[in-house]
Amino acid sequence: MNGSVFLDRKGMVFLAVVLAAAVFVPVANLAVPEGSPLHVSDYLVPLLGKYLCYALLAVAVDLVWGYCGVLSLGHGAFFALGGYAMGMYLMRQIGPRGVYGNPVLPDFMVFLNYKELPWFWLGFDWFPFALLMVLLVPGALAFLFGWFAFRSRVTGVYLSIITQAMTYALMLAFFRNDMGFGGNNGLTDFKDILGFPISADSTRAGLFALSALALAGGYLLCRALVTSKYGKVLVAVRDAESRTRFLGYRVQNYKLLCWVISAMLAGVAGALYVPQVGIINPGEFAPANSIESVIWVAVGGRGTLVGAALGAVLVNAGKTWFTGMLPEAWLFALGALFVLVTLFLPRGVLGLWDTIAERRSRSTPEAVTATKPAE
Repeated sequence: MNGSVFLDRKGMVFLAVVLAAAVFVPVANLAVPEGSPLHVSDYLVPLLGKYLCYALLAVAVDLVWGYCGVLSLGHGAFFALGGYAMGMYLMRQIGPRGVYGNPVLPDFMVFLNYKELPWFWLGFDWFPFALLMVLLVPGALAFLFGWFAFRSRVTGVYLSIITQAMTYALMLAFFRNDMGFGGNNGLTDFKDILGFPISADSTRAGLFALSALALAGGYLLCRALVTSKYGKVLVAVRDAESRTRFLGYRVQNYKLLCWVISAMLAGVAGALYVPQVGIINPGEFAPANSIESVIWVAVGGRGTLVGAALGAVLVNAGKTWFTGMLPEAWLFALGALFVLVTLFLPRGVLGLWDTIAERRSRSTPEAVTATKPAE
C-alpha cells in the first residue's frame, strides 16, 4: 500500500498533534511550575483526557457511518459496556478499603445484602482479564446484533431505531439493583489502578497519555481499513448496497466486521474514560449520548476520521463552556449547531477547510498561469 495514500497530510498533522499532546500535557502538568503560562492545571488534564476518549468514540462512529453507511444511534452502549468492564476491575481493587470493609464484595453489594460475588464479576481482579472484557463484551454484543440485523437486511432509519432501542433497553436493565452493577449509582469511589493511586497527578497524566496513544492507534487502524481493498468495498456498500451485492460480495459480512471493530474501539474509549472521570453509571447508556456522538461526526466531517475527532473535541469544549456560563442554553445551542451544519456545512468543519484551501489554490498566480491558454 502506498504510504501517501494510507496517510494523507491531514492525517499526518492529526497524528503529530495528538502525539505531541501526549508528551506536552503531562510534562506541562507535572514539571512546569504553576505560575508559568505553559502550566496545565490539574483540572484540565482529566478534562482533556475525557475529550480524547470522546474523540476515539467519534472515530469509531465515523467508521461505520462515514464509510459503511450505517447510522448508529446506539454506540453509547458499547462505550458504556467498556466503561463498566474497567469499572468492575477498579471496584475489585478497593478490597477492604471500602466503607463496609469487605475484602471481596463491593460496598453496594454489601448494602444490598449480597452473600457472594456474582459469577460475572469473577476474574475482574486481574487486569489482563478486564482488558480482554473491554474488547470482548462490546464486540460480542455488536456481533450478535449485527449478525441478525445485517442478515435480515435491515437498513436505513429502521436500523438506526433498533440501535437506539438496544441502548435504551440496556440503560433500563442497568438501572435495576438486582443486575449487580450498582443500579442507579453505578460504580464509583475508585482507589487505584495497577497499584497507582487513581487521584494522583502522575496517574491522571499517565491516563491522558494513554488516551492520546489510544486515539492515535484507533485512527491508524481505521485509516488502514478504509484505505485497503476492504475499505473500497465498504464505500461501495455505503453508496450502492444492492449493486455491490449483485456483483457477488457478501455485503453482510463486510458490514458485520466493520460494526464489530467499531464497537470494540468504542469499548476502549469507555474503558479509558472511566478512571479519568471517576464514575460509570447507567446514564452513559442514555440514547442522547449516542445521538451526541453522531452530531460530533457531522460537525467535524463525516467520512474523514480526522474530522470526527475534531468535531468531538470542538463540541465538547463548547459544552464545557456553555454548561459553565449558560447551562440552560446548551441543548438549544447543540440543536442549532446540528441544524446549521446540516444545512450549510454538509461536509463539516473539515470539509469547509478543504473548500477554502481549494479556492485559495485556484486563485494563486501559479494556478492562474497554469490555466491560462497559450498564445
